[in-house]
Amino acid sequence: MQLVVARIGRAHGIKGEVTVEVRTDEPELRLAPGAVLATEPASTGPLTIETGRVHSGRLLLRFEGVRDRNGAEALRNTLLIADVDPEERPEEPDEYYDHQLMDLDVVLADGTEIGRITEISHLPSQDLFIVERPDGSEVMIPFVEEIVTEIDLDEQKAVIDPPPGLVDDRAEVASQRDADAEDGN
Repeated sequence: MQLVVARIGRAHGIKGEVTVEVRTDEPELRLAPGAVLATEPASTGPLTIETGRVHSGRLLLRFEGVRDRNGAEALRNTLLIADVDPEERPEEPDEYYDHQLMDLDVVLADGTEIGRITEISHLPSQDLFIVERPDGSEVMIPFVEEIVTEIDLDEQKAVIDPPPGLVDDRAEVASQRDADAEDGN
């Protein structure tokens, strides 16, 4: 199975280094020197990582055969793709790869079907499951422990305990002022 692990950014310096937007939780494993990565577009790869270092909080990579700024700049916006065994699991028990979560059925604790995970959005503050409901509409579920109470890969389901209003219209009134506004007072 192939997974996008990074996107090449702008050139850094004049010796062929590039900045990298990391798209993996395991950069030390996927983006280590010696790693051979497929690319999108395919015509720019495969690329072999020669060196890697962190500079000002940003990962910088240099690839074999890329020795100058022009060569580095030509790689800009290229996606780096790693081959991953589909059975491989992250080291931490509560961590998952995106491909393991895709297409899981999302259900309430009582078994009520909510939908199916069709996309995972990685935001700075948290990850979101984009869930397609049986009627074709979508709902966003924050992937946080308080809401997603269980991931069962064997049963292919994610059990959620959503707050009122997240997946239905049972929103609680937050204050008396809001209740008055709803009543027209």
